[in-house]
Amino acid sequence: MAKKPDPTSRIADNKKAAYNYFFEERHEAGMVLHGWEVKALREGKVQLTDGYVLIRDGELFLLGCQINALKTASTHVSPDAARTKKLLLKKDEIKRLIGKVEQKGYTLVPLNLHWKNGFVKCEVALAKGKAEHDKRDTIKDREGKREVERAMKSRNR
Repeated sequence: MAKKPDPTSRIADNKKAAYNYFFEERHEAGMVLHGWEVKALREGKVQLTDGYVLIRDGELFLLGCQINALKTASTHVSPDAARTKKLLLKKDEIKRLIGKVEQKGYTLVPLNLHWKNGFVKCEVALAKGKAEHDKRDTIKDREGKREVERAMKSRNR
């Protein structure tokens, strides 16, 4: 019997998103998945880094998210790792997001996949792309924090 996932546990994070984008708003969306995909998610066989959200006919879809099938998942289904997955949000939220995305520079980015009450949820952010100098500032801040932590650690010894 497969072990039950922790109801609030993270499945996968998109670490590149924070480096490449400024986040304006965050939304939690449900996902339409096949059974073999849920089994693979329980085992952590997912890659979200290249994922992005596309709006088509007033609906949200997650593209570029790789869910690799388990060898034992199913024998009668031919799994497609890069299948387009539909995201579920309330209609008024979708309309508001569509209006924002049509503005210059905004996009929808998946941040993470996580379990909530036994369901897989995708956290989606309304984001604006960072310029090259903003990315350099992010790196500088991260290295500065690292140096401070090292100094504090060596000082406490």
